[in-house]
Amino acid sequence: MRSLLVAICLIFAAAVAQAEVKPAEYRLGSGDVIRIQVFQNPDLTLETRVSESGYITYPLIGAVAVGGASLVEVETRIARQLGDGGFVQRPQVSVMLLQNRGNQVSVLGQVNRPGRFPIETAGTRLSEMLANAGGIAGTGADSVIVVGVRDGKPFRKEIDLPALFLDGRMSEDMAVAGGDVIYVHRAPLFYVYGEVQRPGAFRVERGMTVMQALAQGGGPTVRGSEDRLRLHRRDASGAVVKSSPELGDPIQPDDVLYVRESIF
Repeated sequence: MRSLLVAICLIFAAAVAQAEVKPAEYRLGSGDVIRIQVFQNPDLTLETRVSESGYITYPLIGAVAVGGASLVEVETRIARQLGDGGFVQRPQVSVMLLQNRGNQVSVLGQVNRPGRFPIETAGTRLSEMLANAGGIAGTGADSVIVVGVRDGKPFRKEIDLPALFLDGRMSEDMAVAGGDVIYVHRAPLFYVYGEVQRPGAFRVERGMTVMQALAQGGGPTVRGSEDRLRLHRRDASGAVVKSSPELGDPIQPDDVLYVRESIF
């Protein structure tokens, strides 16, 4: 019994510790603008932009590497160099981010607010960045494409967004990086024409059947028949293949469903 209680306590402690983990700090990138101040030394106040190589030039100490560092780490570096050089005794340095230009992600395609968005904290996830863009529009596909650079090499990944939540695949909700591009393509469509109430093009929903596709078109007219359906679908070679589908058959992107007149 005691060992069981100990195990429960350890699990509880781990859960609490995990809940208290704070988001990772923002890491500076090229193009970011920062303000540096030293307590009681107004002449050392500086507003500067991080260079492409990740450096800034600061009075008295020269070049300081700040690319990839947090604001706290930059404060510590500058304070150490000011103190080691004998320029300021016990320097108290503060660094403030004025403009976030270095770590931005572009969100394009079928989203409600396409544009460039800053990475506020390290470890920002794909779903968070899509939320910044207002989410996927009604015309957007379920899959999301992320392109960028990882370890100096081109990177591309396609992610099934609903599956993250419906199938519990949250590990695929990847962390984005500065310079990434998130693209949401237009949702795949199918087409219904012939003796239906509302002929036209409609979005292919997940797991959609011929019956559901027919319902999207408002169902057959009084002259149409659900027993006289013709499906036009392209095969692997691109040729159009005609078939007479069952109502429970799946619908695929670019399918064309034709409802013919009833014989009687």
